[in-house]
Amino acid sequence: MSKNIYLVMHDFTPVGDAALNYAVNLSRNVVAEIKLVNLVSNKSEIANSTAKLNQLIANTSHSEHTSISSVVRVGNIFSDVAKMVGEFKINLIIMGTHGAKGMQKLMGSHAMKVITSSNVPFVVVQKETKPREIKKILVPIDLEKESLQIVDIAGDIAKIYGAEVFLVAEKHEDPFLSQKIKNRILIVRKQYEDRDIVCNIELLSVGGAYHNKIMNFCKEKDIDLIAIAYHTSSFLPQFDKFAQSLITNENQLPCAIINSKQASSVSF
Repeated sequence: MSKNIYLVMHDFTPVGDAALNYAVNLSRNVVAEIKLVNLVSNKSEIANSTAKLNQLIANTSHSEHTSISSVVRVGNIFSDVAKMVGEFKINLIIMGTHGAKGMQKLMGSHAMKVITSSNVPFVVVQKETKPREIKKILVPIDLEKESLQIVDIAGDIAKIYGAEVFLVAEKHEDPFLSQKIKNRILIVRKQYEDRDIVCNIELLSVGGAYHNKIMNFCKEKDIDLIAIAYHTSSFLPQFDKFAQSLITNENQLPCAIINSKQASSVSF
């Protein structure tokens, strides 16, 4: 069995604890190595931060096929996360968001700017995100081909945890657009069927904000994980409302997200 290497950012807040706990939960079905990371502003902080991380590790229960090690660096979350992805051959990054209060915050920084700095998937959690079995994964797609970048990753997660996928899209009154989204759904469903993944399809009603309809569907179906591809042409991606709304959703569901512009052949 190949090893999965997770990078978990911790800022010594309950949000960091939620990220670590969720990473440990993810590792229960795989051979995993967790790199627990704290970035500091100067070398004088390294010893203290290392001691605090090691204490967190000592207090964290995990399976025998999971290892956790501490990493403390002088650095910046915007640039050093991407560097560590290459250095440690990271498969997945788990980070916590402090929520959207005015400007979106993630470890005191803008979430989407961090997510778009790397080509590997993220799982974003919030303070009250609880580790739970992944049995139902929501995968929303749209008319943009980039939205399909998350399909394989969601399928990988579904296979690992024995989950079913709920593939959702918006209905369209325009016949051409309606047929286009239906064709896209059929292609994705065939991909999942070929992998023996249960795929449920739902076309959401016309009207209203797409992210609100998605969250209502999550409540109705008791979804465990949202999985999306981030794609936007916005000059300032941190202001993209759809992705922002899902990673800071009021139900505090974890959200797997990948930057579709950098994603190529990544796997989870």
